[in-house]
Amino acid sequence: MSAIRISRTRLARAAATVVLSALSLTACNDGAGVNDEGSAGSSTTASPSESAPASEAPADGSPASSSSSSAGQPVPAGSKPAANAPATKAPVSSGKPVTCEGSNTKTVAAPLNRPVNHMLLTVTNTGSKPCYLYTYPALRFGEAQAVPPVLKESQPQAVVTLDPGESGYASVNLSAADGSGSHGRSEKSLTVYFHGPSGNESVGAGAHPPLPAKGVYIDDSLNVTYWQQSMEDALTW
Repeated sequence: MSAIRISRTRLARAAATVVLSALSLTACNDGAGVNDEGSAGSSTTASPSESAPASEAPADGSPASSSSSSAGQPVPAGSKPAANAPATKAPVSSGKPVTCEGSNTKTVAAPLNRPVNHMLLTVTNTGSKPCYLYTYPALRFGEAQAVPPVLKESQPQAVVTLDPGESGYASVNLSAADGSGSHGRSEKSLTVYFHGPSGNESVGAGAHPPLPAKGVYIDDSLNVTYWQQSMEDALTW
């Protein structure tokens, strides 16, 4: 009996082995195992595009782009400065203003075609401090004993101030345009004197601007404007 039981047991084990082998072959042939394995791999492994950090450089070695990557970068040589770059200020003269006079200015006298019978005086500050051109120029043509009157209507609202290198202006009406002036004559020399704050006295040295070789024609209608800050204002009179 023991021999028969042993034989049946071996037969049962052999049969079980055959069944398991058959099931294994069926599983390999239906393709389900391959597909399932691929699905499992895709669910646990992220694609390169998903796993790469946003700031990582591209594979071709070019720098990664960023909206803030240019911040703080130096401006290349020769490039234009930013629109909000501070502008360079012009140097400002220092020192307490003084009175404009012959020793710290240069005066030019230029006869004009328009207005007719007029001459323009230009005074330029050649000193290192600002200077004030008070009231009007006191003119002496030739050996005249009196200075021409000033056109009161031409008085500016403020004293003309000249920074170093700047110019002020005055217009001189030499003679009547219609020839009605009396005591007409030609003069070949001119001295320009400068007033102080009170306007009643001359201060400092006078200026001696040259006149044309033929001289300038003047008559008793001769008058002068106040000093003006601009040439345009001087020529309106």
